Amino acid sequence: MKDLFQLARHSVAGLLTLLLFTAVLGLGYPLAVTGIAAVSMPWRANGSLVTAEGDHTTNPSDAVGSQIIGQAADGTLFLPRPSAAGEGWDPLSSYGSNLGPDNEDLVATIKQRKAEIAQREGVDPADVPADAVTASASGLDPDISPAYAALQVPRVARANGLSEKRVRGLVADHIDGRTLGVLGEPRVNVLMLNVAVRDAARLG
Repeated sequence: MKDLFQLARHSVAGLLTLLLFTAVLGLGYPLAVTGIAAVSMPWRANGSLVTAEGDHTTNPSDAVGSQIIGQAADGTLFLPRPSAAGEGWDPLSSYGSNLGPDNEDLVATIKQRKAEIAQREGVDPADVPADAVTASASGLDPDISPAYAALQVPRVARANGLSEKRVRGLVADHIDGRTLGVLGEPRVNVLMLNVAVRDAARLG
């Protein structure tokens, strides 16, 4: 009887501990972090949304995209990296292809992408950079390399009635360096660059 009493007491204590930590860590902590983020950095907390003018907004109806999530673009603008996420750049289905570098399907896909990009941009396949033909781990990378951006300059310039010099200047203005000076590689945010291209084309 004594053993049953101790077992019941320990079980109740364990259950209460579980409920307490569920409330604190499963509800309290996430709500506190969300609340602090919403007050201290509302733009970032609401998805880093950007308007057609390149301004920050927290209203989804005013946004043309998110600065931190890749998205499709038409052939008149700079194109992002390939995506394996859902139907492409789907934030609710974020993942990579999970195929190894020696996988025959991946090798064939990269070869096909390289040929298509080379034809579209009018360059030799050997000049197509790696990030142009490979998806990121999340499939949602919003950035491309300066080399891939430079490759697309002639096409984007022709499509928007701008000089290549002007578009190259826009690319240069949108190159972000390594994080903290040491992490990652220089990169170009595709959405912000495309906003600038549209703005330049509108102003003439």
